[in-house]
Amino acid sequence: MKENCRENLKKCSAEFLATATLVFVAIGAVLFGLHHGAPMWAVTIIGALAFGLVVVAMAYAIGPISGAHLNPAVTLGIWVSGKMKVMQMLMYMAAQTLGAIFGAFLLWLTTSLLSGNWGWLEAGFNAYQGLAADGLGASIGLALIIETVLTFVFVFTIIMVTSRMQKHEAIAGLVIGLTLTLVHLVGIPLTGTSVNPARSIGPAIFGGWAAFQQVWLFIVAPLVGAALAAITAKCLLGKKQEEKQETKK
Repeated sequence: MKENCRENLKKCSAEFLATATLVFVAIGAVLFGLHHGAPMWAVTIIGALAFGLVVVAMAYAIGPISGAHLNPAVTLGIWVSGKMKVMQMLMYMAAQTLGAIFGAFLLWLTTSLLSGNWGWLEAGFNAYQGLAADGLGASIGLALIIETVLTFVFVFTIIMVTSRMQKHEAIAGLVIGLTLTLVHLVGIPLTGTSVNPARSIGPAIFGGWAAFQQVWLFIVAPLVGAALAAITAKCLLGKKQEEKQETKK
């Protein structure tokens, strides 16, 4: 029992630190680009690369410890796939959310010291209908669709890659990071790209009441997209397994 507790604590600690790093470094890259007057196309590229590279780094750094989910939507997808227990899923989600809040706090502190303004974050949180200072302009309907679809693509890729590349685990982290980069290239100009409820909750807390009011969408849509991705992947992998069994016969 004590061994299991220590193992779970180690895994949750890894998820906490990695998610905090994701929020601080990746969103920080976007905010610092905006602070220096970078155009939206440059901010999109910078942000997409930052998110992808952080995930690649964390996949190799803590992947052997916790699997490097960094994302409640990914954790939900893994659970739906039957590879996690409910309690472990909830512990991962809690650790990721707390990590994202801590990362957002560090980001708020850094940007406040940089600008001398101790108000709310003006950007970096997910939003729709032009709420954020970075001009995110998707309607609520488009935001729901884009976040669900992009999360589906991301989580589907993770499940398929980790299930079918067991002999090439070193490549899996790179593939997942590149997929997240592509997802952000599409989503940043529209919603800032969530595909990660924890990543959205953290900055929303430091983005003021208006940002916090919109965060529900960036919790619901990624979770729905992740569940659909896991169900789809499970069906495809199941059929593939059946085909292999038929071939052996």
